[in-house]
Amino acid sequence: MEETRAKLISAGRKAFAEKGFADASMDDLTADAGLTRGALYHNFGDKKGLLAAVVAQVDGEMAAKARQAASGAEDTWAALEAEGAAYIELALDPEIQRIVLLDGPAVLGDPSAWPSQNACLAETRRALLALAEEGRLKPVDIEAAARLLNGAALNAALYVAASTDPKKILPRTVEAFKALARGFLAT
Repeated sequence: MEETRAKLISAGRKAFAEKGFADASMDDLTADAGLTRGALYHNFGDKKGLLAAVVAQVDGEMAAKARQAASGAEDTWAALEAEGAAYIELALDPEIQRIVLLDGPAVLGDPSAWPSQNACLAETRRALLALAEEGRLKPVDIEAAARLLNGAALNAALYVAASTDPKKILPRTVEAFKALARGFLAT
């Protein structure tokens, strides 16, 4: 069963990246995997269910890449800022643009409600709690601050992905995110 799911997710990822959700046919999703429509329905319910699984996989990879980019940071704040910037920079990847930042929200709704985004929120919350314990944050509600920072990074990535010139606006967008985030730092 896991092998079937993995084959369908791989085929879905390829079809959604190349053609987009709307233009990926059921045959694209099943024939490449050597499976039937029944396998897709059994494992995911429908094409939208498969997209949700593909988005979860790709968004999870984005979070891992962002954490990796932050792994060499000198302290908790630098890591938090680097992770947010790296997440935004991933919006330049055509697969991520298409699947997670364009089709995902259009088909699955508000990304802040996705389980993968909730995992990112938990990481941000932990980092802010550590910073608060170090006395490096202004006295703010940690939950609100975590949601605002996550929302800012996500919306910045959405903005870059939807732009007519993503490479041009990326540096300005990352800098604006960092300026916003630094507003939480104590003086």
